[in-house]
Amino acid sequence: MRLRFDEQTEAFRHEFAVWLDAHAPDDATALSERPRSTAHVPDWARDWQRSLFDAGWLVPGNPPEHGGRNASLLEVFVHQEELSRRHIYPSYNPQGLTIIAPSLLAFGTEEQKRRWAVPILRAEITAALGMSEPDAGSDLAGLRTRAVLDGDRFVVNGQKVWTSGAHDADIILAFVRTDPDAPKHKGLSCLVIPTDSPGLTRRPFGSIVGPDDLDFNEVFFDDVAVPAGNLIGELHQGWQVATGSLGHERAMLWLGFASRLDDLVRHGGDEIVARGLADDPLVLDWFGNLVVDAHALRLLGYRTLAKARRGVEATEQSILKLFGSEAAQAATLAMLETLGADGLDPDRRSAPLDPLHEEGFTASWWERYLRSFAGTIAGGTSQIQRNIIAERVLGLPR
Repeated sequence: MRLRFDEQTEAFRHEFAVWLDAHAPDDATALSERPRSTAHVPDWARDWQRSLFDAGWLVPGNPPEHGGRNASLLEVFVHQEELSRRHIYPSYNPQGLTIIAPSLLAFGTEEQKRRWAVPILRAEITAALGMSEPDAGSDLAGLRTRAVLDGDRFVVNGQKVWTSGAHDADIILAFVRTDPDAPKHKGLSCLVIPTDSPGLTRRPFGSIVGPDDLDFNEVFFDDVAVPAGNLIGELHQGWQVATGSLGHERAMLWLGFASRLDDLVRHGGDEIVARGLADDPLVLDWFGNLVVDAHALRLLGYRTLAKARRGVEATEQSILKLFGSEAAQAATLAMLETLGADGLDPDRRSAPLDPLHEEGFTASWWERYLRSFAGTIAGGTSQIQRNIIAERVLGLPR
């Protein structure tokens, strides 16, 4: 079987590649260096995202006024594939670009789109996603942060956690409970909350990689007043917005895992050859599995893409997310075990991390393994994905 895109799609890819050759700054692969506030974002990073927006290459599936060119699904895919292949990052605010702006465009009013979505896309403001709570991580419907409508404002009390980039963000797209008497999936609403609101506190904290790896945040709301006009979608209908937001996050998440596996094949193979382990049967066994997994994931992704193009519901999204994240984790662990003590050397660098996410710097093998756990958690844990596959794909009872 020969897999290829049609001439129109390849012409679209070529046009984008030529544009990247002419305009992409050398630092476009280093946008993982998170600024501590938007005031400290380097001018070149703002200019880079804005140049993508103005040329219609930021989100090509959008209309021109929202940074795109009304591209087809396949054109959007090859755009992402080209960025991934080159390890080029379009934004220093991936949550804002890939989750929050699309949610605002899908559910917001025209005024809300102008006020928040377009400035996010144009790199004028940054945004974070307030979903998870201490007792409501994968079980988003169990969130307890409360918002009480009081005249023309909501009063918000509660806590969010694991809020990536909140310490950089100008706004948080927060999911809150507005009807405590409704069933779990009912009575939720979605609010845009400015981070400079009185009573809002952000506390960044380190990750398993180290205390200086600041991306996660705790966010506390203590009688935070939010204008009623900041409600996104209908009151008590936040679950629809939430599932839409997660859909944006998962839509092409598999391409990131496929790129990660491709990198592991390429750079892991170089390590194995360099160490004289190319004839070791145990190494060949796990490395062979990695090669098969990399091909299988990409082919399953292409199948999902083809179904989506035909308008057929693609039930493979959870399979792709589960398979890709766990295959990447298993491969990095196998490499770490193969390298032994050398794998723990922080100065021994491996390939770049996932090109569709913010960890763009080159990482040691041990750091890469530690970061692989994020893939099995973010966007829905492996356990949640197995439940979805069981119920929605295999038709098993709850």
